Amino acid sequence: MPADILLGVLERSRNNERTEFFNSALGLGVVDFMYRKQHLVPFGEFLPFRPLFSWVLNYLNIPMSDFTAWPTAQLPMRLAGQPVGVSICYENEFGHLIRKSLPSSALLINLSEEGWFGNSLAPHQRLQMARMRAMESGRALIRASNNGLSALISAKGELLTVAPQFQPDTVRGSVAPMSGATPFVRLGNLPILLLSVLVITGSFLKRFRYRAV
Repeated sequence: MPADILLGVLERSRNNERTEFFNSALGLGVVDFMYRKQHLVPFGEFLPFRPLFSWVLNYLNIPMSDFTAWPTAQLPMRLAGQPVGVSICYENEFGHLIRKSLPSSALLINLSEEGWFGNSLAPHQRLQMARMRAMESGRALIRASNNGLSALISAKGELLTVAPQFQPDTVRGSVAPMSGATPFVRLGNLPILLLSVLVITGSFLKRFRYRAV
């Protein structure tokens, strides 16, 4: 039976005599799709303030070129007949970024490279962040990591299947596509921001009142 495939790839493009590199996800199916990473890792995928720090690379003789961040929101891919919101690596830590593909997406997929974390807490923390993205969006999330902790996560944030770290494995299971919009999808971080402003304002007013007395 034909199946759609999602691959993490490095993409090279020529733009006005300038070569650009993108950290991308390629969907192969009835129709091919490409997602390009929007939120890059500072000092890992690009050098911030390059005119200021480039001398360090020159001094250490480190050949480093930058990836290019895709500048605009992208439509969900269509995989297995469903609209899918794709994120790459630590983009999954940013709820406001995942929210851009909602409520159009019925599923979420995160492709992650965590080999540089080694045997630390970081991969486990990132798995918990993926569970948070599933809960706040009301969407099941499929997580594929190249060194383990690949997982199927339900729309309630439940871990349905998790692959062990540092050994070959295959994750098998099923997740249900979902529709609709949770409060987070509708409002984003606005309620938390308003609550924070109220708490800070109340604290200042309370302190000012005590000083006046």
